[in-house]
Amino acid sequence: MELRDAILRRSTTNGHFAPDPVRLEDQHRLMEAAARAPSHFNSQPWRFVLVTDRDTRIAVSKIAGRTMEALMAGGKFFTRYRRYFRFSAAEMDERRDGIFIDHLPGPLKPFVRHVFSETGQKVVNTLGVPKTLGRDNERMVAESPLLLGVMLTREEYRPGELSGLYSLLGLGMAIENIWLTTVELGMGIQFISTPMEFPDAWAELSTLLRVPPELELIAVYRLGYLPPKRKRPSIDWSSAHRKRLSQYVFRDRCDRPETDPSGDRG
Repeated sequence: MELRDAILRRSTTNGHFAPDPVRLEDQHRLMEAAARAPSHFNSQPWRFVLVTDRDTRIAVSKIAGRTMEALMAGGKFFTRYRRYFRFSAAEMDERRDGIFIDHLPGPLKPFVRHVFSETGQKVVNTLGVPKTLGRDNERMVAESPLLLGVMLTREEYRPGELSGLYSLLGLGMAIENIWLTTVELGMGIQFISTPMEFPDAWAELSTLLRVPPELELIAVYRLGYLPPKRKRPSIDWSSAHRKRLSQYVFRDRCDRPETDPSGDRG
């Protein structure tokens, strides 16, 4: 596969994976790709834990499902992330960022804009949306054949210092290497983010994975092979749009937007 093809095909997998275990050689290829990322002074501050044990995956899934439900039911999610939601294809085409809420249960469709607002929180809870999302999230994490815990060494990761910034930059590049390699291997990957919204849940997850004091857990992902037919979750979105060059690139000075290629409509 050409590198450009992998970059353009890179995406987040919102749905279920195939049940097949991830082959050991593929797990090691992902780690090899991560290790080739650049890092400050070749410090390689990243550490990874590959989780295939079923009991551990189920324990992680319960934390993920519980925090997803709590996040949705409490209203914090919509308040904090409302600016990223798009509710029509036209809005998505104009903004070219955020996520397009394009897959909802029938009862929610007529008032989708109101659902994702502060006033719609009672409706969301009454219709059981938080429980649906929590249940979907728990099931998808539990059924994912591979989880990946991503950590940084505290020796390098020092928030507020340049070494902390450098280590985060290096880790970001390592994760992108992993992500692109999943494309080549016919795999998918998704960030398990909701436990991070709750400090107690994140600490619980760190304890579950037995993260030692000299390391800090930064993120957790779920991975697996993509099934031939992909079933979308009950509530889902798409995020394939990308901004036009003129919306994020400048020429020589930051008050001169780059000109879009001729005929480019995004």
